Amino acid sequence: MAETTVTIESTLAALVAGKKYTTLRDILITMNPADVAAVFEDMDETILPLLFRLLPKELAAETFVEMEPERQELLIHGFSDAELKEVVDELYVDDAVDLVEEMPTNVVKRILRSADPEMRRMINEILRYPEDSAGSIMTTEFVSLRPAMTVEEAIKRIRRTGVDKETINTCYVTEKGELIGALSLRMLILSDPDDVVKDIMETHVISVTTSEDQEAVAQMFSKYNFNALPVVDGENRLVGIVTVDDAMDVMEEEVTEDIEKMAAIMPSEKTYLRSNAWDLFKHRIPWLMLLMVSATFTGMILNSFESALAAQVVLTLFIPMLMDTGGNSGSQASVTVIRALSLGELEFADLLQVIWKEVQTAVLCGAALSVICFGKIMLVDRMLMGNGDVTVLVAAVVCITMALTVLVAKVIGCTLPMVAKKLGFDPAVMASPFITTIVDALSLLVYFGIATALLRL
Repeated sequence: MAETTVTIESTLAALVAGKKYTTLRDILITMNPADVAAVFEDMDETILPLLFRLLPKELAAETFVEMEPERQELLIHGFSDAELKEVVDELYVDDAVDLVEEMPTNVVKRILRSADPEMRRMINEILRYPEDSAGSIMTTEFVSLRPAMTVEEAIKRIRRTGVDKETINTCYVTEKGELIGALSLRMLILSDPDDVVKDIMETHVISVTTSEDQEAVAQMFSKYNFNALPVVDGENRLVGIVTVDDAMDVMEEEVTEDIEKMAAIMPSEKTYLRSNAWDLFKHRIPWLMLLMVSATFTGMILNSFESALAAQVVLTLFIPMLMDTGGNSGSQASVTVIRALSLGELEFADLLQVIWKEVQTAVLCGAALSVICFGKIMLVDRMLMGNGDVTVLVAAVVCITMALTVLVAKVIGCTLPMVAKKLGFDPAVMASPFITTIVDALSLLVYFGIATALLRL
């Protein structure tokens, strides 16, 4: 795919150099807007405005939406007011809102000046809703029908108004603004022209409020296989719809944010290639500093058992293995639970059930690892490496610690994300780096506690 994109870019550049604009346009209009945007991303800034002006109005607007904010800003600065108005007028309201949210203040002023009064009103209306809410990602461009309409009248209304709507596959039936039903275009086409909308509409309509979290909205699309989801206010009045393409954007955004938090990185809205070294530094250093300071507890534990280590230096050989195993075990549990929480499969009420399941898993994993670990210590460390300090008792200490560390790690790994969710925090924060730091300290306490008891240090 990358080679194909490079080939297209070189072809377009050659056509521009040869001033073969008609051929250029003929190629571009056959391409999908997302593919056109991908090609434009790597084109020279001096060529980009020329290429964009070759696109038909509708394709230009669709391509503009798919482009990165930096390229959008570059084009806006090169647009005349008339050109900017043409693009803005072709945008759907939710896309226009996204554009406004990404642009600097001076660019936003130009965009709003260029929008017609109705578009400007709808943009301002959506901007009033809290960030990451259903209201902030919805569009107000939907088809509404009246319950007393006949099918013939409904189809006429769709033909008259549908061209400017984001979707016409599902139409919503309202009475005095209140959502009372929904109707698919398929049902309308298959019904008799004289049938009345209220007799064939679906009355049990699943909807969300404007304040609903966008992640919960996206999950509903996955659960119910919706193409669109109506958004209502506190009085059940239909104010907008969320479409599946917006839900997919939310899913991508939320997954990216969770992955960044799980890797101890502060979330960023920029893509990796758009971020410079300073951006990456700012998003990574806070967590690195926090984890570095928290690792001080590990050093304090080692220092407090200095005499035990001096008496049995061989114990230090197995510290990395125990800490790594504990961290990995905790990470497995936390990632599994975080995913289940994100998908709505778990609630805080399931905590005891989750802990019991992880305890059972930990017993099985701990037993298997301990047996293998004992064999490895006796065969490799004692026999092959000839380390006479590695006794059966030392191996027993390591293996018992291994089993208990796995148990502790899995209980902590499953508990912390659920507690974080209950307290209103993002459970992804309680992922690998954070849990590993806690488990490292606890595994050392367990290790030296057992060693002190069995080896009488």
